[in-house]
Amino acid sequence: MRRARGGWELPIGENELSGLTEDMEEAHRETLPAMRTSAADLGERIRELGHANRGSQEGPKSPGSPAPDGPVDAGRRRFLLNAGGLGAAFLLTGCSSPGTDEKGVSPQAAPSEVLPPRAAVDTVMYTAELRFVALSAALENQAVGAYGSILAAAGAEKFGAVPPAVSTFVTMAMAHHIDHAKAWNEALTAAGKPVVTDVPLSNQRAVTAALDRAATVDDAAKLALQLEEQAAQTYLSAVYHGKSRGGIETAATVAPVEAMHASILRFILGQYPVPDAFLPEDMAATPGLLTV
Repeated sequence: MRRARGGWELPIGENELSGLTEDMEEAHRETLPAMRTSAADLGERIRELGHANRGSQEGPKSPGSPAPDGPVDAGRRRFLLNAGGLGAAFLLTGCSSPGTDEKGVSPQAAPSEVLPPRAAVDTVMYTAELRFVALSAALENQAVGAYGSILAAAGAEKFGAVPPAVSTFVTMAMAHHIDHAKAWNEALTAAGKPVVTDVPLSNQRAVTAALDRAATVDDAAKLALQLEEQAAQTYLSAVYHGKSRGGIETAATVAPVEAMHASILRFILGQYPVPDAFLPEDMAATPGLLTV
């Protein structure tokens, strides 16, 4: 262990944290191909259905028109019951939400509680399922920015001495979110829509302010945990309630990795995860979090 300024120290050994980070990276690499494939398929399907819907307004469908998505219950059950090793990520995540403290911020803060953010999305451009895809890309961009800010603060010694294993975890987690954002944006591109490269979320200013107030690794890790749990629960909610097979499969490949991020952050905070069969959904973001 290495003690940081203000009395903070890593609650677990650096070798143990490094091992957890390596497992997280391996899980990400294993899910990445399936995630990108399902995201691209999702975008193509949305685009095809858009053409089909326009065609139905103009007249009878041609014999080659795509049919709507078939039943998705089988895909949902396949994920919930046969997730394999990655399903263990959910078992590692505590069932309770971290909530907020004097230096924290609720990821689901109401728009009236935060300053208006810089970016916004066009609700005419992103409708129906595309709004969830845009939301997902925005959540990933938010996590990338947060981890980038944490790394910059650590580099400027704002947190004192930061154990190398913590910096490695933050770097890898940020890279995972970059990959996830690319996957969701590939779905938007396949659907013929603009990508989301900013953070058009009503809580972004509050998140930025909380990062500015963070004075220790512990402070930064608490905020990162909130963002990770929000993302994991958002995708799990999509698995439970999604209507499109492509959307369910994409969310299902991303959610376990986000849950692993959250689990490791709990170890960094000394909060050993409480096993639970399923994550809750109380922190799940909805498209209403998008600024329009």
